[in-house]
Amino acid sequence: MTEEETKQQKQGEERNQGDAKPEMRGQRNGRGNDGGRGRKSRPSPFSRSKRRERVKSEFESRVLSVRRVSRVVAGGRRFSLSVAVAVGNEKGKVGIGTGNGPDMATAIEKARYQAQRWVVDVPLTEEKGIPSEASGKYCASLVHLRPAKGFVAGGAVRTVVELAGIQKINAKIHSRSKNHLNNARATIRAFTTMRS
Repeated sequence: MTEEETKQQKQGEERNQGDAKPEMRGQRNGRGNDGGRGRKSRPSPFSRSKRRERVKSEFESRVLSVRRVSRVVAGGRRFSLSVAVAVGNEKGKVGIGTGNGPDMATAIEKARYQAQRWVVDVPLTEEKGIPSEASGKYCASLVHLRPAKGFVAGGAVRTVVELAGIQKINAKIHSRSKNHLNNARATIRAFTTMRS
């Protein structure tokens, strides 16, 4: 072979290598598609086969109130939802939380998360009653709780008492406040001041 033929052959090989795909070039050099960094491809967290099942919480939740709120911005008003949620395990633990979101599901999820963080313990008797009288005040709401043989409670107080697992109680709202969130928080305060 002459020198010119060998030069042409080398130039042809260089062109072929230049036209090759980068994946192929990496494989020729003994590397994979990751460029020789040793990374492994991870499965997507959203793939159906590898999706984790949600662990069911021990707490049951109920919505106390839903309000439509707005804030004023340069272009007009932005509307969102404000939700108050009570959670309890019906075994002496209960909590209340609030959450804001553009839709109902987001707001409820935020409120439930906050309520589970601020859970209080309620002292219970063997008959699932309360051991002593107690009063709680929050803003304008005033709630009075007494031990009883039956179950007498209404409004947001009833929801909180049921989630706490109390079956024998006499609850009375002594204020004229219709705010469910404040009435529920007054009930929680009454639980915290109760003697066991």
